[in-house]
Amino acid sequence: MRIGELAAAVGVSTRTVRHYHHQGLLPEPGRLANGYRDYTLRHAVVLARIRRLTELGLGLAEVRDVLADEAGRDLVEVLTELDADLARQEAEIHDRRQRLRSLLDAGEPPAEGPVSPELAALFRATAPHLGDSPMAAKDRAVFAMLETVVDPEERARLMSLAGAMAGSARATARAREAYTLLDALADAGPDDPRVAEAARVIADTVPAGVVPDHGLDHEHSFLRALYADLAPAQAAAIRRALDILTTGEGP
Repeated sequence: MRIGELAAAVGVSTRTVRHYHHQGLLPEPGRLANGYRDYTLRHAVVLARIRRLTELGLGLAEVRDVLADEAGRDLVEVLTELDADLARQEAEIHDRRQRLRSLLDAGEPPAEGPVSPELAALFRATAPHLGDSPMAAKDRAVFAMLETVVDPEERARLMSLAGAMAGSARATARAREAYTLLDALADAGPDDPRVAEAARVIADTVPAGVVPDHGLDHEHSFLRALYADLAPAQAAAIRRALDILTTGEGP
């Protein structure tokens, strides 16, 4: 058989046949006097087996193990590993679909979405009280990022603190005041006299437990990125608020 006849007989492309030759899966046939490859029934049998194995999901390295007598791995072993891997993928897909269904059932996602249903509910609860504050929008984006990157235990802690804050009329009012003050500092310098008042209100708004007892390192990469994304006066106010929360007084 010529290569095209072999490929057609087994239901693959000639390019696939050549690739399997290159990978050492399919033995090279002898050649006729005119230089053309001369494939036999044995090649068709091996090629058909390779096709069956790959259609089950085996990678070419695993196929090579099955085909090689010296590999020490029989077909049952390889297929058992494949079955276990597919079971893991199936569980992951099921979990992802549950998360997607929860997001869809929660209604219209926030602008920062997709976020967890819990965070989406928190955003919906606080939005009417905070209006279209640019700083509030920035905080929501940061909160969505933190929810993505922190470990589950820390995520649960932050959500608990934020939920308690959202459920308090006083805390919500103070948050609105803090955002108003920060928005007003958008074009101000770090020495603006309003920085001190904004820092005091921010510190009074943040729930206990958000800032660790040992304080925060202002040179931490996350805080440096946060400060760089703010106007100078806004960054100064937040730095001072964090110092108040740590030491009880500004720098």
